[in-house]
Amino acid sequence: MNNKINTQKYQSIYEREIVKLNKKFNRLFINKKPKSLYEPSSYIIKSGGKRLRPFLVLASAKAVGANFSDVYNAAMAVELLHNFTLVHDDIMDNAEKRRGKPTIHKIYDESTAILTGDNLTAYSYKSLLKDCKINCVEVVNTFTQGIIEVCEGQSLDELFEIKNNVSISDYKKMIFKKTASLAGMCCSIGAQLGGAGKEEVKSLYNYGRNLGMAFQIQDDFLDIFGDEKKFGKLVGGDLLEGKKTYLLLRALEKAKGKNKRSLQLVIKNKGIPKNQIQYYKNIYLALGVDMDAKQEIKSYTKRSLQSLKILKDKESIELLTWLANSLIGRNN
Repeated sequence: MNNKINTQKYQSIYEREIVKLNKKFNRLFINKKPKSLYEPSSYIIKSGGKRLRPFLVLASAKAVGANFSDVYNAAMAVELLHNFTLVHDDIMDNAEKRRGKPTIHKIYDESTAILTGDNLTAYSYKSLLKDCKINCVEVVNTFTQGIIEVCEGQSLDELFEIKNNVSISDYKKMIFKKTASLAGMCCSIGAQLGGAGKEEVKSLYNYGRNLGMAFQIQDDFLDIFGDEKKFGKLVGGDLLEGKKTYLLLRALEKAKGKNKRSLQLVIKNKGIPKNQIQYYKNIYLALGVDMDAKQEIKSYTKRSLQSLKILKDKESIELLTWLANSLIGRNN
């Protein structure tokens, strides 16, 4: 991390703003009826998470001269939207837990979970419109396009589960749609609501998009090379489930002979036994895909930070730089 940046200062800003947002989330669905809808809606939005996407909205608005308080509702909107995607993802994946807690469709049922996701989407628009005092049409279009791209990304991800031949290029298109575009959208609407010009909006979008790409590839990396205690979940989970991650696809590109056949079995068998995780980790190390992933992460992070050059406010540049560096230096 850049030693010239006061990391404690920006960590404190982040923590302070997240506390404010969490207080707003805690009040959002109080005394709402029917309980069968608002109880699960409240459950998911209070279930934790780093609130990175709403902070991207806040930081981007600040970067173009607005105050954090000008875009709190828009920041809440993107977190509500993000949680909608999680609820529906969990149904599609038949996931047992989310953030260490039982998923909504397991506590209640699938119908309740679907309605909860729909409700969160509606509330995301309701929240967004509260801050739409300028550039409202552009902001709503940006927000809606973000939802469309997330849905497209999820569809590609579902397709990859039954498609045997997935390239790195295919994978990058998928994570761009599913993860990176949403980060870019957060930065765009923060800038738009802050009154930014087109060049500033574009630059902040590129910051978020490239940071999102780095974040997802690092997520793949940490799944197998992370510290299990810090990562908070079983290392090697993607291999156990046979997920087509950057590392698996890159390994398939580079491998030959026995290693190639072993890697192909991960896809054919839709996963591996737990006792084989170290074996496949050793294949990754032998092929150097750990270093390939690190290089990709570094490259996308560099592109992300280069996008900030257009900004004039030094403190905002430092805040966004701190955020990128802290995310990419994470262990979980």
